[in-house]
Amino acid sequence: MPLLLTGRGFRQELERAGALALYAPLEGGAETRLLRRLRAAGYRAQINSARGLGDPEAFLLQLHGVRPPHLGHQSVGRGAAVGEVQMAAPQLGHLLEGSTAPVVLWLLEGQVLSQAELASLLELTRREPRLKIVVELGGSRSLRWQPLASVLAQAA
Repeated sequence: MPLLLTGRGFRQELERAGALALYAPLEGGAETRLLRRLRAAGYRAQINSARGLGDPEAFLLQLHGVRPPHLGHQSVGRGAAVGEVQMAAPQLGHLLEGSTAPVVLWLLEGQVLSQAELASLLELTRREPRLKIVVELGGSRSLRWQPLASVLAQAA
């Protein structure tokens, strides 16, 4: 249990790998302790669900367009049947701009992501060295993690 007290091993593995796959007990609590330890070590944190993430790079780092859901009969004027595009700010833009502090993105429900999406998340951490990503990929009897690159290598 000393692992959960300091979180040092988790933080060192995250800094070395850049992106980690996390398997946590389903009753919860362990991942919150780790996130709290990362914040105490100077990380800025963002928690998101992986559901509806779309293109990870555009959603996290670029200004991107979002269309409203189609709700049946709508006017066929300017927006046509698909609706007006609304521009959405990048989710991590405010954390990465103007600061040298490392940023951790904690993705819940990561089991819904495809191998290509996981690979693009891994590539983001290689291009932006301040960005670290933790993806919760499922449950386990005990808290365990491994580099996301090794998870992708096992799936290939």
